[in-house]
Amino acid sequence: MPRKDPKDPVLATNKKAFHNYTVLERFEAGIVLCGTEVKSCREHAITLTEAYVEIVRGEAFLVNAHISHFKFGNRFNHEAKARRRLLLHKNQILKLAQQLGTKGGTIVPLKFYLKQGLVKVELAYCQGKTFGDKRETLRKRQDDLEARRLVKR
Repeated sequence: MPRKDPKDPVLATNKKAFHNYTVLERFEAGIVLCGTEVKSCREHAITLTEAYVEIVRGEAFLVNAHISHFKFGNRFNHEAKARRRLLLHKNQILKLAQQLGTKGGTIVPLKFYLKQGLVKVELAYCQGKTFGDKRETLRKRQDDLEARRLVKR
């Protein structure tokens, strides 16, 4: 496996989100992490496929995001699938809570990245795609690929 560029700010992406959901709006949020979680994030040991955002009592939490254990962490190592608090402004949380009330709407993380040395999360308000929508997206992508191949010849 090729090594990741240490200067690359993107730590992890959620590729399944674009397949399963239609992204309507994006947000940037900070995240509360302990030391071993940050070190694992810098090693790109993050899985976001099943992660989503939950709003409880005016606070936003990232649920089901898997941050692997830090291999040099001892007994103070973190829990892999813990609920992690997101750092958002109150008006952003209220807006997200309002959007979560709509049918088929959810908030998923799109990517983890570094910004000025801090770990940030890009969140997106999404609507779930139906089976037909997913097929249409794949068909459209295939048509674009064929068109590019024809232009190259």
